[in-house]
Amino acid sequence: MKTVNRLIGLLLALVFISIQFGCSNKLRKAPIKKIFTKSTIVNDHFTGFALYNLDEHKMVYELNSDKYYTPASNTKLYTFYTCLKMLGDSIPAFKYVNRNDSLIFWATGDPSFLQTDLKGVNGYNLLKNSTSKLYFSSGSYTGDFYGNGWPYGDYSDYYQAEINELPIQDNVAVVYSDGNGKLLIKPAYLQKYLRCDSTYKPSSFRVTRNILNNDFVYPATPVPKKYRAEIPWKVSTALQLALLGDTLKKEITEVHLPMPTSVKTVYNAQSDSVYRRMLQPSDNFIAEQLLLVCSSVKFKTLSTDSVIEYSVKHYLNDLPDKPQWVDGSGLSRKDLFTPRDMIALLQKISIEVKDENFLHSLMPAGGVVGTIKSAYKTDNGKPFVWAKTGTLANNHNQSGYLVTRKGKRLAFSFMNNNFTRPVREIREEMVKIMTYIHETY
Repeated sequence: MKTVNRLIGLLLALVFISIQFGCSNKLRKAPIKKIFTKSTIVNDHFTGFALYNLDEHKMVYELNSDKYYTPASNTKLYTFYTCLKMLGDSIPAFKYVNRNDSLIFWATGDPSFLQTDLKGVNGYNLLKNSTSKLYFSSGSYTGDFYGNGWPYGDYSDYYQAEINELPIQDNVAVVYSDGNGKLLIKPAYLQKYLRCDSTYKPSSFRVTRNILNNDFVYPATPVPKKYRAEIPWKVSTALQLALLGDTLKKEITEVHLPMPTSVKTVYNAQSDSVYRRMLQPSDNFIAEQLLLVCSSVKFKTLSTDSVIEYSVKHYLNDLPDKPQWVDGSGLSRKDLFTPRDMIALLQKISIEVKDENFLHSLMPAGGVVGTIKSAYKTDNGKPFVWAKTGTLANNHNQSGYLVTRKGKRLAFSFMNNNFTRPVREIREEMVKIMTYIHETY
């Protein structure tokens, strides 16, 4: 009997230990809910949150997850997924045909074409090495130079480059000091538009561009030795061809011809390098142009509206809530998504990419790279959160993936809209909560 009692006691102890271990290892809703309930920061504005267990395929905790939020650059995840569905492993630079002594080419909107970091040169080399006369057939893009709902007041800010069919070098001019009091501009072709204006008197040295044209002006004060600014130029087919021709040292003639079925395609950068450049530093220019590339592949014309409509209808028709999606970058406040939609999208992205480590390598990584490099700390040198940020005035969001210390794989969407406190406080509270989830589970 004593032996039996000992065995029963041992079994009960093992059961108790296993229950305790199971409870401590389980993602429980209550502690997370308690954090949100007690947080003074997340309760003084419109907050939405959704946390999903990717291994158990179930939602862990939701707060206003069915409400619509201004996503800002979280929108780029929608652009990313659409590109995954529509594009191959390389970005098409343009389409072309050879006719007698002529090479005629049509644009795709390729953002990697001579881009500062991506340096897509295959298309450039084709034109450079051709002995034929060069003709550019324009008119594939008939949309506006700004996305739906973009603020015109930001026209001179680096993050709001204009949209067009044949982008070159980011569609952004770099104005900088040579260190000896002289102001220079890249591309050098634009130097003739840069001038001193004695009537322009900003509070500190600053170069600005006329909203209607490419007049760049600076004040009649000494040029700071380390001055540098990135300013979008006013796009036009004439200017883009002039810039390209100046680089090629060749003349390019504009024509208007229908695209034949016999066109060939020349490809520039690898797609994954373009996606990484879009996601990690949150490049608005690349995001907008990529939707045009998708449109060129699907419809043979360049239309942001058409590709968004197609993606929502064919790729995103099973989301919990129908998204209101209007641009590629999230600069527009007309974009509206719910946190639970973001969770569903993150699952779709994960399924499409298949390789988790590769997917993480494309995203901003906490403590390591991208827009959350300085927000999070690593855990023993390793990142545990990979997320796309999204920031506009009074809005700050994060959506992405998190791995806990116990190895649980999670997807999350944390959205904050309409706050008046400094964005730094919002970001720090988000990091505090996500770090707690990582360390606890």
